Amino acid sequence: MLWSAYQQMKSLGILGINQRNVNYIRQYNPRKFFPLVDDKLRTKELAMAAGIAVPELYAEICIEHQVKELPQILAPYDQFVIKPAQGSGGDGIIVVNGKRKNRYQKSSGVLVDEEELKHHVSNILSGMYSLGGHPDKALVEYCVQFDPIFEDVSYRGVPDVRIIVFLGYPVMGMIRLPTRQSQGKANLHQGAVGVGIDLTLGCTQSAVWQNQMADSHPDTGNELDGLPIPQWPALLEIAAKCYELTGLGYLGVDIVLDKTKGPLVLELNARPGLSIQIANRRGLLPRLQMIEQLQTRSKDPLERIAFCQEHFK
Repeated sequence: MLWSAYQQMKSLGILGINQRNVNYIRQYNPRKFFPLVDDKLRTKELAMAAGIAVPELYAEICIEHQVKELPQILAPYDQFVIKPAQGSGGDGIIVVNGKRKNRYQKSSGVLVDEEELKHHVSNILSGMYSLGGHPDKALVEYCVQFDPIFEDVSYRGVPDVRIIVFLGYPVMGMIRLPTRQSQGKANLHQGAVGVGIDLTLGCTQSAVWQNQMADSHPDTGNELDGLPIPQWPALLEIAAKCYELTGLGYLGVDIVLDKTKGPLVLELNARPGLSIQIANRRGLLPRLQMIEQLQTRSKDPLERIAFCQEHFK
């Protein structure tokens, strides 16, 4: 049974985690560039300098003494996001989408008060959510207002689009849809739905939820296939440009679609997960190998996109 499953995965060109780590992350991602993407504040500054739109930063909290100023920092905003600068996998992120008197409503619907938010920020500073447990910074930023096209296939939170870029070529994409289980967060390991995207057509084609194939959203019950992704060409161009932005050859680019501000880069990932293959029901390996075998690789992002749309679905 195990051998049969292995053979099926191999025939689909599925990239395994060990092969990803050794052949692609270690080989194409110089460690000196990791800090550019592991720290969300540095990523934000890098993107802004390159003219790539990101969610507006309201405040940066670096030391415990600043925590007592949190109520004043938050006072102008009814909606905002608090996140660790060096967090991963969506851990430590609080999305507030409204106020009720002296309490804040999280995207999950749960109400919290100022003391709970202060405690959470203190935990961020202590390194509770950071890579390696190192002391961290807390970022307070604009809360994305997602495109209404996703209302019927998303539970409370903001969907995002993950695009895998290899040597500047956008080789595979998916949209991650929040669920009740993920508490409104667009992270697969917390229970969000991953839906594959046809690179050429820019519409959804298959889905995965809890490592199982899915046809509909577990909370809304609506079908997931054939959903057009707004501004798909722009998303591909942003993703392709992030290769030159970071110098990382194997990269995950996470983009959100704001209904008024358009595409915003949420974060970049030097170690993107592999569930995107299940969502698309296709393996990454043949695509990566095709790019590796190119005698010359284009320096023009639009030419790289055209190549991928011609050869990959």
